[in-house]
Amino acid sequence: MFVFLLFGITILWFLYNDLNASYLADCTLKGIPEEECSLIDKVVSDFKSTHLFWLVVICICFFISNVSRSLRWQQLLHSLGYQTRWPNSFHCVMIGYFANLGLPRVGEVVRAGTFSRYESIPFEKVMGTVAMDRIIDLLCFGVVFLLALMLQYDLLWNYLAENADLSFTKVLTSPLFLIAGILLLAIALIAWMLRSRLLAMPLVIRLIKTAEGFVEGLKSLRKVENKQLLIIHSITIWLMYYLMTYLCFNAFDPTAHLGPLAGLLVFVFGSLGMIIPTPGGMGSYHALVIAGLVLYGIDQNDAFSFAMIIFFTINIFGNILFGLIALLVLPGYNRSYQPARI
Repeated sequence: MFVFLLFGITILWFLYNDLNASYLADCTLKGIPEEECSLIDKVVSDFKSTHLFWLVVICICFFISNVSRSLRWQQLLHSLGYQTRWPNSFHCVMIGYFANLGLPRVGEVVRAGTFSRYESIPFEKVMGTVAMDRIIDLLCFGVVFLLALMLQYDLLWNYLAENADLSFTKVLTSPLFLIAGILLLAIALIAWMLRSRLLAMPLVIRLIKTAEGFVEGLKSLRKVENKQLLIIHSITIWLMYYLMTYLCFNAFDPTAHLGPLAGLLVFVFGSLGMIIPTPGGMGSYHALVIAGLVLYGIDQNDAFSFAMIIFFTINIFGNILFGLIALLVLPGYNRSYQPARI
């Protein structure tokens, strides 16, 4: 947990120092004394100047997206023969987000474990449905990315060409890649030679059983009865995600003039930042949102303020508040609940 938190703080710190240096240089050119020029003060001032109405709308979009996510997850669980209650699925989703603020990606395990406990469903099956839930998200993001590439081809492709090494040659010729390949091959050969002994070990038997339950959870998508509804929930989730970025433009005057296509590209950049394993996307999300806004001529200091505004709005209201509510509500809600099997 500490390593990932440190990683996120480090990215944010370097980003802040770089932006603060340029901000101070700009103040010097304008004749503003250094003691009266603070990027932190600017961010605080910008946050105070935001239009509260749009921040509330963003929070509503956040809530709607997670209502759809929890209902879609219930569809996957229902296809395995489990009748579950929506409050449990919703609150477990929120607990998962809350856990991700401490240790990236552990939220999926916490979400599955908490739900398994309250609904009396084998953990490995629940974890399989959570994995499938994320696979669907990955496919949805792929569609959104392609849409952004088609609609904003020049901006997106030029940025990727300038900032990303699209060649795999360096990776494939790296000594570390070669050593890792040899080690994996050696482990595979040893495991094959000792397969009869390994398969008889209690731990391996348990792992195989767990893997079978996990695979069954992954197959839940194939068994979903109402796939049209699942598609509707998926569209709703990602539409709300997009609106959370686009509508936030209206909350901050320097970005209020940006249109839907700018919202789409900045949303894609921010989503890429969230993929990097830092708590809640700390640092990585800010850096990529700033990069996206700069492409549309937004001053990088204003872009930093925007990134902080949307980051804290979603994390404080959404992830932290709803996560704490879920932790308080779930035990009492399930005190006399008896899970039902279809």
